[in-house]
Amino acid sequence: ACDIGLHGVVYQVNKWDPKQFDWTKKLADADYVGPTCQYCHMRGGHHNVQRFGTVYTSMGMSMADRGAPIWKEKRDRWASVCDDCHSPRFARENLQALDEAVKDAGLKYRETFQVAADLVKDGV
Repeated sequence: ACDIGLHGVVYQVNKWDPKQFDWTKKLADADYVGPTCQYCHMRGGHHNVQRFGTVYTSMGMSMADRGAPIWKEKRDRWASVCDDCHSPRFARENLQALDEAVKDAGLKYRETFQVAADLVKDGV
């Protein structure tokens, strides 16, 4: 999934160019053209990829942004990674856009299942 995002595309296009991604350098010493998946998701040497995600997989989309303290903590942690290279406003605007996308996806998900349930009732 990361390959279709802007950072993933930059990585895929440039990963073989040593001027853009010099794999002989430690990440802290490198001047990469963009972050790799590991830079954001395994920041600080953590191997729990979900640590810098916006939701815990076990929570599911329906639990997104319900005001729970752990949700705020994860969002703040997520935004802090973006702040390494972008303005705080950039991260917050993207979080808001993600919230809207999650809400839209949830509505479409429910609508789709209602259509399927109606079809079953109709014997289709």
